[in-house]
Amino acid sequence: MGQAIAERINTRYEVCVFEKDRAKTKGLIGITVAADIGQLLKVSRVVILAIKPQDFDLVLEQIKGNLKDKLVISIAAGITTDYIQKILGKARVVRVMPNLAAKVGQSTTTICKGAYAKAGDLKFAGALFEVLGAVFLLAEEMMDAATAISGSGPAYIFYDMEIHRRDPLQISEEIKQEYIRQLKEAALAVGFDPQTAQDLAISTTVSSISLAAQRLATPEQLRRMVTSPGGTTEAALQVIFAKGPWSEAAKAAKERAAQLAKK
Repeated sequence: MGQAIAERINTRYEVCVFEKDRAKTKGLIGITVAADIGQLLKVSRVVILAIKPQDFDLVLEQIKGNLKDKLVISIAAGITTDYIQKILGKARVVRVMPNLAAKVGQSTTTICKGAYAKAGDLKFAGALFEVLGAVFLLAEEMMDAATAISGSGPAYIFYDMEIHRRDPLQISEEIKQEYIRQLKEAALAVGFDPQTAQDLAISTTVSSISLAAQRLATPEQLRRMVTSPGGTTEAALQVIFAKGPWSEAAKAAKERAAQLAKK
């Protein structure tokens, strides 16, 4: 996801990245690669934390005290702005949840701001992630629910394509509407109002089908790309593998996001 974000926003912004696994930055074009986190902080006005939850505390400790009022954007599932602020102090934090369709500029992204972020910070983050697709502004208490729908939801669709051997280029309107219906029911089950549930379901469905239609990977490969070990999508898929409905899968994903936050 970090690579997808960097490559997309690089069309409009100057981007510098640091990745401890140097092999992951070898193919980047037109993007500066920092030697370490210190160098990255020196040249950046906005810092995007595209980090797995298990590595999060270590990185926060490394950047603490060196931000100099920079805007911090986190895409880590289940980690609240309050948690980040407790470590970084009164940092300007915006929390963002994009999805895999960012790879083709059709992400369904949800965002919220922390206590010390300004209205302009939220506006900037919204404009930044609109480069990757559709953006939805939410209250932070709905971000775990959004993770279960727009974050993990593409995996529900990819798995359906996978087991029914559906050609992404030949998804009928009937199947598309069925995906939307099931995702809307799932969104309602995790607490969204009917209109937001409908909007998220449509955006997530359309973007997932569009990504699969690019044939960058098979539906099975895309599903695996969305699924991190021990993450929210894995929790949801365990329900779906057991023939459970998407609404129950979304509840499991939301619950897993809350568990990650507690850890």
